[in-house]
Amino acid sequence: MKIEDIARGQRLVGVDPAGPVEVVAVAPGGQDAITLVFRSPAGVIAERMLFRGDEPSLAEATATRPWSFAADGEAFQLAAEALRIRFAHLFDPMMAVHTSDVEPLPHQISAVYEAMLPRQPLRFVLADDPGAGKTIMAGLLIRELIMRSDAQRILVVSPGSLSGQWQDELRDKFGLEFTLFSREQQELSANGNAFTQTDRMIARLDQLARNDDLKEKLRASHWDLVIIDEAHKCAASFSGGEVKKTQRYELAELLGSISRHFLLMTATPHNGKEEDFQLFMALLDGDRFYGKFREGATRVDVSDLMRRLVKEELLKFDGTKLFPPRLAYTANYDLSPAEEALYAHVSDYVRNEWNRAEQLDGKQRNSVGFALTMLQRRLASSPAAIYQSLLRRRRRLEERLEEAKLIARGNRAGEDRPTYGKVVAIDVPDDLDEAEDELSPEDFEIRWDVIADWGLAGSGTMMPTWRRRNADGDADVIHQQSRKSRGGAGWPNATTKVLASISSQTSVRNAASST
Repeated sequence: MKIEDIARGQRLVGVDPAGPVEVVAVAPGGQDAITLVFRSPAGVIAERMLFRGDEPSLAEATATRPWSFAADGEAFQLAAEALRIRFAHLFDPMMAVHTSDVEPLPHQISAVYEAMLPRQPLRFVLADDPGAGKTIMAGLLIRELIMRSDAQRILVVSPGSLSGQWQDELRDKFGLEFTLFSREQQELSANGNAFTQTDRMIARLDQLARNDDLKEKLRASHWDLVIIDEAHKCAASFSGGEVKKTQRYELAELLGSISRHFLLMTATPHNGKEEDFQLFMALLDGDRFYGKFREGATRVDVSDLMRRLVKEELLKFDGTKLFPPRLAYTANYDLSPAEEALYAHVSDYVRNEWNRAEQLDGKQRNSVGFALTMLQRRLASSPAAIYQSLLRRRRRLEERLEEAKLIARGNRAGEDRPTYGKVVAIDVPDDLDEAEDELSPEDFEIRWDVIADWGLAGSGTMMPTWRRRNADGDADVIHQQSRKSRGGAGWPNATTKVLASISSQTSVRNAASST
């Protein structure tokens, strides 16, 4: 401000350190100076000579409103509390522990606050043994990153059977609400891409890996943190000198490219093949683990990218072992006569029907094989497991029998009826273990029933020579053996027999053929 522009009545800053002053009078003191009489902020009249050199610090004061303290007190308190929480980690480095409903163990605290949080950005494999509580570690990491304003958009990818557990754990223990991704959510999304509209999401591994459309939509999104549970399923291998990538591995590559923090969780990161392990680690650093591992070469140090503690290394706060020592030995036991008979009958049934299944076309042969293999797995589990499976199977067949009888009566009446529904292909899983991982126990049983219906009932060549009396006779035998192996009278007479399904299946075919 030029000294020539100063006039009486103005308010100036830069004259008095105490604040703005009011100009009372101005007297020239030559070409490069003036005498200024002013009233200070305290109301005292004072005088000062101003020169050309003072002009840079002079300015006219702007009108401001004095503090009124008339704002909403609750809103101010809320804003102050939000600011306090935002900087809470500066005063409480383990804020997530103290604001969550968990009592973490020493190895869980060290994993989050020593191994993962200091890494920016985070590219890490958490590979502690089963039972170490990796879900709790992930929950603490998520909550800590959120409170530090370091993560807003978070995606958890897990096997289908664990997605509900992840949602419950994050909500109940950490107060974090996550949305389970579904086709309905995708169809109802306003912009056609649910991944860009939801900030906290849990998705099923195979649902994304097997759907190219979903992967393209995922490619258009970006996440602050992506966590893959059971990450060893995202495997790749060398075949004929070339890398053979599975759909899950390609999904993991995509997720790593669209996220800033990337965490892989698995209890089995190494399958015994060093080249496969390096492909797995390439999900975190493709340049560092590029190419096939050569025998005799020095193995790459991964201590900065992975932490693995076995159960023997896990301790409590008092220094004692968290888990008792593991002793590996074989425990032999003898089957009771009833269990031996039950095992023999089921084995004969599976063996005979497997031979018959060889005569079917590929897809139906696979479905029959799946149903028979599941029967054996249920038997190996326990008599109660095979009983429950056969109980559901028996009820389903009885419903189909009643439906077939109703259709037969309609055909005899000679009425024209419309046909409802359509024939759809049945998706038979290639791997039983993966199918059980991806589905809940209830959904897996339903899947088994549907495939069994399609395979065992849909083929005209299945069991063409069985006689009902033979089926009933074998069913009675297995029923008696099942009762003995299960414990006697608690087993209903109707459904504890493997070959009871044959009897019902024969009745269904007889009813249908009479039309």
